[in-house]
Amino acid sequence: MNRLKTLVLLAAMTALILAVGQMLGGRGGMMLALIFAAVMNLGSYWFSDRIVLAMYHAQPVTESEAPEVYGIVAELVQRANLPMPKVYIIPEEAPNAFATGRNPEHAAVAVTQGILRILDRNELSGVLAHELGHVQHRDTLIMAIAATFAGAISHLATMAMWGGMLGGRSSDDDEGGGPIAGLVAMIVAPFAAMLIQMAISRSREYLADEAGAQFSGNPIFLANALRKLEAWKQEIPMQSGSPATAHLFIVNPFSGGGMAKLFSTHPSTEERIARLEAMAVGGQQALRPS
Repeated sequence: MNRLKTLVLLAAMTALILAVGQMLGGRGGMMLALIFAAVMNLGSYWFSDRIVLAMYHAQPVTESEAPEVYGIVAELVQRANLPMPKVYIIPEEAPNAFATGRNPEHAAVAVTQGILRILDRNELSGVLAHELGHVQHRDTLIMAIAATFAGAISHLATMAMWGGMLGGRSSDDDEGGGPIAGLVAMIVAPFAAMLIQMAISRSREYLADEAGAQFSGNPIFLANALRKLEAWKQEIPMQSGSPATAHLFIVNPFSGGGMAKLFSTHPSTEERIARLEAMAVGGQQALRPS
């Protein structure tokens, strides 16, 4: 269901950019914005691991330097039939973790010092299994595609705004809609694109939770970890980084309450825990290998 939801949302994003391009910039403007956004996001996708790891001052570790976390990852990748990713530790007390990399062969898994202090081995296994789920599902690629479409829509709206300020479209460009349609697209389209992008991110989190339950062998491991992480993130907020990277983390370290929940990159932690507990009751967790 979550895979289908992702496809539907990506299709909605595609339809939105086609409609906006037609209203604001015609076919030429639409293609220009899409190409520009694609180039920007392709660069971010290709170098995303280096960029985000540097942003959080993550340090690579070997098996001898971090035997527990390295050993858990090594055990999980065997179950998931994935290549061994690079393992990093972030010098940050806020308990959290993320995975990055353009594909499973160039993946990295990073955990903060704080998460190693508060989780037991089973809970840490659930968290790392969740992150390997993102690697297996190539979620960095999925979110790069969504960001490309959202960026193209934003660029189209900016082009339309500057076009209006500088005298509007030429009279021979009749591909787009009227001024009212253009105004609506300038205001509504970027907002709608952002909502779709956030919805895609939330759907990928559910899929990674399912993978976390499967790879770790018990959904309760991840459920217990999420419960702790949600409580501790209020006590120890993230001190570095940017909200632009919030979708990478297992829980959003920058999320707020109230209206901010409407634009969250993650589903509510309570809902995620409830789903995992339902999986455990239904006996849907993967059996540990003998």
